[in-house]
Amino acid sequence: MKKIILIRHAKSAWDNPFLNDHDRPLAERGLTDAPKMAKRLKKKGIIPDLMISSTALRASETAKITAKILDYPSDKISFDKNLFHASANEILKIIRMQKDSVNTLFVFGHNPGFNELITHLGGKLENLPTSGQFGFKLNATHWSDINSSRVGVWFIDYPKKKN
Repeated sequence: MKKIILIRHAKSAWDNPFLNDHDRPLAERGLTDAPKMAKRLKKKGIIPDLMISSTALRASETAKITAKILDYPSDKISFDKNLFHASANEILKIIRMQKDSVNTLFVFGHNPGFNELITHLGGKLENLPTSGQFGFKLNATHWSDINSSRVGVWFIDYPKKKN
């Protein structure tokens, strides 16, 4: 069984209105929420075989914080520029290309692509908030087989959710 956890980047800073969108860092709230959410994954015993992240600063910082808390080597995070503002189809394409030796995959990225993908795969969620996590289980042995008929919702978590 394959498992995917979509993790939306933590809250980003808007202090500098002239900063390129790709280069926005995490805000104070993001720096608090990202480790909080990573600790929830650790408490559940959810450890990735592979982390893939958008190259956007806010997503890569979220991935690095998560990696540190989960004792995942930060130099093993795969950064993919195609995840920056990717559509649901683009995210699926990236997931389908993963090695079958990977069983638990973390993908760090952005809305609206994550919202679209969650809906496409049968999840019921209006909006994945910043630092939100949406887990799916795939009833297949190959990532290339991912589609809505083979996927089930595993869990949904976000900073304001009571656990």
